Amino acid sequence: REVTEKLEEVVTVWTKQIRHVLVESEQIRREVDDVGPSAELEHWKSRMSSFSSLLDEIKSSRVKKIISILQAARSKTLQQWKELDRSITIAANEAKDNVRYLYTLDKFFGPLAHASPVMMEHIPSLMNTVFMIYCTSPYYNTSERMTSLFLKITNQMINTCKTYLCEG
Repeated sequence: REVTEKLEEVVTVWTKQIRHVLVESEQIRREVDDVGPSAELEHWKSRMSSFSSLLDEIKSSRVKKIISILQAARSKTLQQWKELDRSITIAANEAKDNVRYLYTLDKFFGPLAHASPVMMEHIPSLMNTVFMIYCTSPYYNTSERMTSLFLKITNQMINTCKTYLCEG
């Protein structure tokens, strides 16, 4: 009984830490006004790395042993643990999926940043790719995510035009 209580304390601490990570990940991102679309990819790559590491830790043999001991003891802390495990898995899958889709746009980021203001040759392909992401991504096809992406693409176009004007 004493061992079970100690392990429940450990799982309770983990639960609080994981909840904190989840809450932090859902907070509104603070970005400078003129950030470009590559920042979106970097954000999701960072998030993917964080959640993948967290998932690896949750799936480690040490954690599995503790969870199996608590399962045998029919601990009540496991319900919360299972919900958090599911939430972390969903967040990791979302980040991985978003990185995969945003990488399809990566080939446009360089030309968009370094083209002359007559960047029209890149726009149709870029918009087709964004449309494909919107239509096929199970996570990235929300109004909020698309608005953020379009804002960053527009910022990059404006920055490219400003640079062109200042250098010209």
